[in-house]
Amino acid sequence: MWDYSETVKEHFFNPRNAGAVEDANAVGEVGSISCGDALRLTLKVDPENETIIDAGFQTFGCGSAIASSSALTEIIKGMKLDEALNVSNQDIADFLEGLPPEKMHCSVMGREALQAAVANYRGEEWHDDHEEGALVCKCFGIDEVMIAETVKANRLTTLEEVTNYTKAGGGCSSCHEKIEEILAYCLEEMPEPEPEPAPAQLTSVQRMRRIELVLESLRPQLQRDHGDVELVEVDGDKIFVNLTGACSGCQMAQMTLQGIQQRLIEELGEPVKVLPAALMGKIA
Repeated sequence: MWDYSETVKEHFFNPRNAGAVEDANAVGEVGSISCGDALRLTLKVDPENETIIDAGFQTFGCGSAIASSSALTEIIKGMKLDEALNVSNQDIADFLEGLPPEKMHCSVMGREALQAAVANYRGEEWHDDHEEGALVCKCFGIDEVMIAETVKANRLTTLEEVTNYTKAGGGCSSCHEKIEEILAYCLEEMPEPEPEPAPAQLTSVQRMRRIELVLESLRPQLQRDHGDVELVEVDGDKIFVNLTGACSGCQMAQMTLQGIQQRLIEELGEPVKVLPAALMGKIA
């Protein structure tokens, strides 16, 4: 059973903008009923500034397809066409607080319907017909260009991900080898992702305050057992404390110190040692 977010459920049970827009001047149709998913997107565009005044959808498909269509119409209303064209399938999924991997193709269908509608408004030709030899997945009518674009846009790396996002390869397995070839050349062309910036180092004052806050959060639990903890000294990665009350001399004192140490490691994001204050000056 797939795990759907509450937002997906809300847009499935109470879809926004369902139905065709009256006096629509842009229409985009993608998918096919025979393949299990089809979407007709209608837009009313202000010709003076190319702003989307209204959007509606008619979807044949699963709950994720309906929710994705609903989300798409909510996202693009009020946008200018060029701005709307920058909406990605990941934006649709993020709006819904995530989609199961097996249902990401529903968000891709929404993105394609939007592209088709904008092309229709501007009098441009947009179609998902395939040139001879370009068709990869005959079961679902998915061509090489769509697979490559989806792989690069979403940084896909496996055959399973391609199937989840495009449905290609989800019927028979005859196209799997070709999909893997497309994956290989796309991965070669994709730039390496930017490394995530290292987390900012805490100042001495911030570090001390963080330690105090962790001890404060643990204090009520210790006090319920008639014990307590107090911070005595911080020396680099060594944090010296006193266990007081029932915690002092308790057989579980070492375990208590280990529990405090684990919490501090998680909060500070660095290895530290929590030691009894009695050991101050005795440990190098």
